[in-house]
Amino acid sequence: MQEQNTEEKRDVVSSFEDNQRATVDVAKIAQRGLAIYTPDLEPGIYDHEDFIAVVKRLVLSKRYARVRVLISNPGRAIRNGHRLVSLGRRLNSYIEFRDVQEEFREDHKEAFIIADDRALMYRADAGRWEGMVGLNEPAIARQHLNVFEKIWQVSEYKQELRRLSV
Repeated sequence: MQEQNTEEKRDVVSSFEDNQRATVDVAKIAQRGLAIYTPDLEPGIYDHEDFIAVVKRLVLSKRYARVRVLISNPGRAIRNGHRLVSLGRRLNSYIEFRDVQEEFREDHKEAFIIADDRALMYRADAGRWEGMVGLNEPAIARQHLNVFEKIWQVSEYKQELRRLSV
């Protein structure tokens, strides 16, 4: 992935490493929160130390910040030892996990992270690394955030998620 500033529009990601960097870059943009739609908490992406450091900084420096995580394939999700889940246990007022309702899983195979309503990293197929990143794409970010919000509203908070049985 090429370096980009916030004035540039979008870039293509095509490898695990690109996705890892793009996820951190998007998270750094957040001032109010992150919305994450992931199949299984993607080890190496959402438990990478750089990403965890950015999330921790966000929620500890902004009382109103929230990190919301929708997990579309909870059967594959990491149950123990995942840094984001561990952080969510300690900072449960700021980080919340929800299991995507069955009715949405078939139609939503994507994976993405959205910072506020401005920046995003998006993959149409969560099983592949090809996607796009935009650090200043409010129209596209809002479009995907609207999908996230719709699914979030009908997905139940499950106490088991907080106890690491994602």
